Amino acid sequence: MSRGSTLCAHVTLATRWLREALAKPSSLQVEEVDEGLLQLQQLEELILSANQISRITSANLPRTLKVLELCGNAVADLQGLCAQPPPDLQHLGLGYNRLCGPSQDKYLTAHFWPNLVSLDLSFNNLTDLLGLVSQLSSLQKLRILLLQGNPLALIPTYRGFLVDSLPKLSILDDIYIWPDERHRFHGLARQPELIQSEVRVVVSIEEVKGVPDPSAHQQLEVSSEFPVITYSYCVMYEFAEGEEIEDSSSTEVTKIHPSPVVATLDVDSSAQDTGETKGQQEPAAMEEPKAHSAKVFVTPGRPWADTIDCSYRKEHTAKDLVGLKSYLTAGTIVSVVEEKVLSWPVDADPEEPEVTKGKARQGTQKSSAKGPVPKDKQKKKKKETPRELRSDPPIRRTLGTRKVTLEALLATEDLVATVCDFGILITEQPLQPPNPEEKDKKKGKDKGKKTKAEKESQARRKTTASAKGKGKKKDSAELEEGQVLQPVPLTVQFQMQLLRWPWAADTQSQESAAVAEGKAP
Repeated sequence: MSRGSTLCAHVTLATRWLREALAKPSSLQVEEVDEGLLQLQQLEELILSANQISRITSANLPRTLKVLELCGNAVADLQGLCAQPPPDLQHLGLGYNRLCGPSQDKYLTAHFWPNLVSLDLSFNNLTDLLGLVSQLSSLQKLRILLLQGNPLALIPTYRGFLVDSLPKLSILDDIYIWPDERHRFHGLARQPELIQSEVRVVVSIEEVKGVPDPSAHQQLEVSSEFPVITYSYCVMYEFAEGEEIEDSSSTEVTKIHPSPVVATLDVDSSAQDTGETKGQQEPAAMEEPKAHSAKVFVTPGRPWADTIDCSYRKEHTAKDLVGLKSYLTAGTIVSVVEEKVLSWPVDADPEEPEVTKGKARQGTQKSSAKGPVPKDKQKKKKKETPRELRSDPPIRRTLGTRKVTLEALLATEDLVATVCDFGILITEQPLQPPNPEEKDKKKGKDKGKKTKAEKESQARRKTTASAKGKGKKKDSAELEEGQVLQPVPLTVQFQMQLLRWPWAADTQSQESAAVAEGKAP
């Protein structure tokens, strides 16, 4: 096995070990490197990962070192490390630290590391891709480079520019650079104007399943015509502040939640039905506040269905790479929201007592009992225009909330696709009116028990009624036989995609062509 392959394996194993070590922090952590190491005069490998080291004095490092692993510390400045660096060092691991460019780029040159073969700078806060590459190009022996997890790695042309700028590089971000990839990006290093600190991200939301049917739980009288109740359902998510590219299937921004507020859809304070407005807030939405500002986006409302097809796609543009990295690290919050709207006739009072309504209905019944309505009056009623309705403020209820992890987009992944599972919704059962038979039983207590003939007559009536309703109530019959429908969990199909080069470049060229075609006579 070659030295390069050994270093590559070393970097990969070190990264895996680091993640496990960070998940289980130890109370015995190193904070500084003192001169005691100089006693190890033949030391070649020094692993100090997952500690609290913020500064290293190179004078305290053995000159024989070939591998120095400082992954998962708090190093923010390389000046002390580069004062007298080990001359034969071949691997330098600085991943998961606090390096911020471009002030640290000047320490990553052959002047300090003439024999460096492997360099790990992943998951820091480096932002200047052009400046960093100009310094790294002096490392003639560099073959392995890790930069994923930095804000600069989100730039669409990031990988192509590095591959073409560092022709001797063999592995970038744990992925081999094959000849066809190098050929595909040939010449990109001579086009620095393509390196724009602008990231295009596409959010897609497809099917929503498991929403309970609202019509099955309306507690209204059958004879009551008003209010007219309409339900609609939407999906809410948050995205880092930035510009948005409008899309035909997308909606406008609804709210801005600056840090440190956790983004959730607010309930309308004017709603009267407090039982409906209380959302089911889950622990995932109540985690510690994020360190980024975010806007909240809502898909267009859709009526209820067994499967609600949102068909939502929105393209976002982010220019703050550091803020975007912070957002992807924290993840996003996805919620399913129900909106209920009550509509009343313009000339009606929604708070009118039921007694008044009942009297009005009785008056109508009395007038109809006097005699048949003349035909000319019936025609006038048919020609009457529909009544104008006014709507109350919407009553919003959060049906479910989940956090979606997006950290994979900081590594080598371009797409995060998931099905958010909110579990099975437990809905309140509607109040059932008293059973007529129960009423008869209560009345029968005073009148005495029914005769045997009356019971047989009642049984025959039940049998006849059930026989007539068999064709209309097959589903109810099946449920009575024990075939209970299993509840479906509430789920949402959610995905987020980074548009990287050349995909982003192809998209831009297609848009330019469409614009030019539209201008053509």
